[in-house]
Amino acid sequence: MPVISKKGNSMPESPIRKLAPFADHAKKQGKHIYHLNIGQPDIKTPIEALDAVKNNALEIMAYSHSAGIESLRIKLANYYTKHNILVSSNDILITTGGSEALIFTMGSITDPGDEIIVPEPFYANYYSFAQQSNVKVVPVTSTLDNGFALPPIKDFETLITPKTKAILICNPGNPTGYLYSKKEIQELARIAIKHDLFIISDEVYREFVYDDMSHYSILQEEQLSNHAIVVDSVSKRYSMCGARIGALISKNKEVINTAMKFAQARLSPPLLAQIASEAALEVPETYYKETIAEYKSRRDTLISELKKIPNVKVATPQGAFYCIVELPVLDSEHFSQWLLDQFDVNQETIMLAPAAGFYSTPNTGKNQVRIAYVLNNNDLKKAISILKLALEKYLTLWN
Repeated sequence: MPVISKKGNSMPESPIRKLAPFADHAKKQGKHIYHLNIGQPDIKTPIEALDAVKNNALEIMAYSHSAGIESLRIKLANYYTKHNILVSSNDILITTGGSEALIFTMGSITDPGDEIIVPEPFYANYYSFAQQSNVKVVPVTSTLDNGFALPPIKDFETLITPKTKAILICNPGNPTGYLYSKKEIQELARIAIKHDLFIISDEVYREFVYDDMSHYSILQEEQLSNHAIVVDSVSKRYSMCGARIGALISKNKEVINTAMKFAQARLSPPLLAQIASEAALEVPETYYKETIAEYKSRRDTLISELKKIPNVKVATPQGAFYCIVELPVLDSEHFSQWLLDQFDVNQETIMLAPAAGFYSTPNTGKNQVRIAYVLNNNDLKKAISILKLALEKYLTLWN
């Protein structure tokens, strides 16, 4: 029998989706599931984007330029300018989702066996993308006790080797919701310049910042012009996850030119999705304000309800729409499976994302889960009330 590759066998399952078979079984039993496991917004996609697809006059679904439609890249550059990020359309490469931007980035700056330092917990697919590129993820651990703030710079420096090519951050963070301060970004800038490293910043949640705080991009650090690579996406900003349009942004021309080779190999990004994304950039500021206000309200509801449950720990996220929650259980994956397989309240239960899959350090995060607050406030309250009852029952059975 033919043998599957070592790379294929080493690819991890998604911690967000690996419990899907149990959820499917629960649904077949008639249970309603409150999905706290996945960052699929319920905010409506801007009508401008939907109308642009419905009302276009295309007669041929042709390839676009491999770098993406020029008018989209120009509008995206204008969008960044509004956020004090000064780039041109030539610094932007449109990709098939932020995922492809990360894959292109790793393919452009690393060779097999190279290393990328990543603060953990991190978006689980970073590890998957690294596996595809035969790159080693080197974790530096942040902790719930200080809200998952940037670990001390000395912790990064002790991990730097001749194989280290980059530091990868998510700002604001998935799965923590942590927002890096300007000071922290500047600390990373100093270490990148000192050791001649790239900084890759996943900024897909840039708009989602709360409590009068502001987002500071690595592209705002002029000294990082040749070191900074930003990954972006329309998925969360405009509730367009299915569009699969992202972007790779860098002022380093060699990075852009190299990534362009990968872009040419996959021919072009999806045409209709680019048209929708260009139209989305025309939405009024009220769209952002209303969306951010809604997520802040949901965050406040979630944190308030979680803090009512004994022995549950959570740090208040400053951005994005996720948080890491520490539960009084030994194995959150077992608990999460039990919730779907054996527990319900009046035929209702919840689905969580076990947090161990967001760490690469073994046996870390085993009593934690990631919660995405993408449900409305009433559903969030109901879901957390189910979590409270489930913990009470589970602890009598297993702990």
